[in-house]
Order: sequence, then C-alpha cells, then structure tokens
Amino acid sequence: MNKSRSPFGLVAGFVALIFLFAGCAGPTARPGGPEATLPENADAAVAVVDRFQAALIAGDFGTVGALLDPEVVILESGGAEYSAAEYLAAHAKSDAEFLQSAQVEPGRRTARVSRDLAWVASLTEIEIEHEGEPVEIDGAESMILRQGPSGWKIVHIHWSSHARR
Repeated sequence: MNKSRSPFGLVAGFVALIFLFAGCAGPTARPGGPEATLPENADAAVAVVDRFQAALIAGDFGTVGALLDPEVVILESGGAEYSAAEYLAAHAKSDAEFLQSAQVEPGRRTARVSRDLAWVASLTEIEIEHEGEPVEIDGAESMILRQGPSGWKIVHIHWSSHARR
C-alpha cells in the first residue's frame, strides 16, 4: 500500500520527536498534573535520554548515533526505522531542524529500571508554526534503554502526538 503523508502527518511526526526530547528536561509536571518522581537508580538512563535530546537539537549526529544501540527500533507516525544507521540517514537531520524551530514545554516524566533495562516515558506540549498558523500539539514518548559494557544505550523509541483539542 502506498501511503502518502499529509502535511499535518509530517508535522505530527516531528512533534513526536519533540516529545521525546522535551520530556528529557527532567521530572516536571503538566500544569495541574501530578508531580513525576524519578527513582535515583534511573538517573543515568534519564541522563542518556537528555543527552540524546540535546545532541539532536544541536545537530550533533555523532553523539546521537553513539547513544543509540546499532539495532535500535524507532516507531513514529505509523512508520519505523530498524537501526541507528537508518535513522541517521533518514530522519535525524529533519528531526533536528524541526526541534530547533519548535517551542517545547516538558510535561510529566516517569522512569523505571529493572536489572539492565530501563524505560523513560515523557509527555510534552509543543508549539510550532505551520503555513503561517500556530499549531499546538500534545506529545508522548517512550524510550527503552539497555545497560551494557559501554553504558546505557537507547534500544527503542516510540513517539506519538496529536493536535491539542
């Protein structure tokens, strides 16, 4: 099936990336929402998520690639990339450009660690301009990381988003 993406679909996909990165700012909460508490044993994994965000925004694709497991699976807007090399070749540059043009407000974040696996889930509010009009998007991201000899690596990312209602 040949599926073309609408302009909103592309924006939503990039917003999903922002959610990933926006959530990386730390244990904050949405206005009126419960405060997120991050366990201390998750600090190192959360720091990798934060470094990934910062590197992507800066266009530091060497660091982005170093933080991803070579066989990372990235799900976004109904599509998938099945390796760090595929992501870096396909979407990393446009994701960085999009993040540089958006206003991202971190929301609730939670994380857990079990042995050599950790997950970090984040919510964000994103504001962008599309075709001269402001667009507000709510985003959610989850990352799974695995700890190995070289530290925590991101093995899975899932970004999703929808227009704020």
